[in-house]
Amino acid sequence: MNVPSSYTQAWESFWRAAPPASGSVFWDAEASLTVELQLPLFEPYFDAGLPVVDFGCGNGTQTRYLAQRYDRVIGVDLSAAAIGHARRADPHGVAEYQQANGADRDAMHRLHAETGDANVYMRGVLHQCEPGDRAPLIEGIATLLGERGRVFAVELAEAAKGVLMGLAQGPDGPPPKLGAVFAHGIAPGEVADEAVPGYFRAAGLELLASGEQLLTTTESRPDGTRIELPSNWLVAGAGA
Repeated sequence: MNVPSSYTQAWESFWRAAPPASGSVFWDAEASLTVELQLPLFEPYFDAGLPVVDFGCGNGTQTRYLAQRYDRVIGVDLSAAAIGHARRADPHGVAEYQQANGADRDAMHRLHAETGDANVYMRGVLHQCEPGDRAPLIEGIATLLGERGRVFAVELAEAAKGVLMGLAQGPDGPPPKLGAVFAHGIAPGEVADEAVPGYFRAAGLELLASGEQLLTTTESRPDGTRIELPSNWLVAGAGA
């Protein structure tokens, strides 16, 4: 299944306009506040000998951190402009980067043929997909995992909608970095909490662990506290 061209264009437009500096995008929090805190949740399940695919890598902030922990890390994103940002931010090439549509079955089979079974790290991607692409996206991840890989996925909880709406409807409008997302026609979609694990089960994956965690953003409230969004995480794999 191909992602609609308007959706692809929205992401290309967003990433072309995004400043290159780390932390300039709403969700691009530093690794010490994101993947580093998540390591204890997924490292016990990841086979350290397998490659890691950072799915929806954006400008590669988390990808580069993962490359400090695993021998081979590949950042994958729908947007060619995002991949361009990631490569420029990684002049020493500690990780690899590929533009690919996760909902494209053939593309995921080609990537799996290149990497073999892989672990997948995915942060906040499913809720940003078109509804019709969510099941194919998780099926694509299942293809990448094969028999040995495991996926760690973090998605916004239903409760995040109220936080985002409150920010967007504030007296001064949404914070600048959130406003930039809306300006390019990208609006986080609501995915029911119970629906997320259902997508993974439907793709033939078994849930191994799950829990709740706040997703840290790069914006702050007027009092200086960092904006955090309620989220849920899970670890899944085939034939576990």
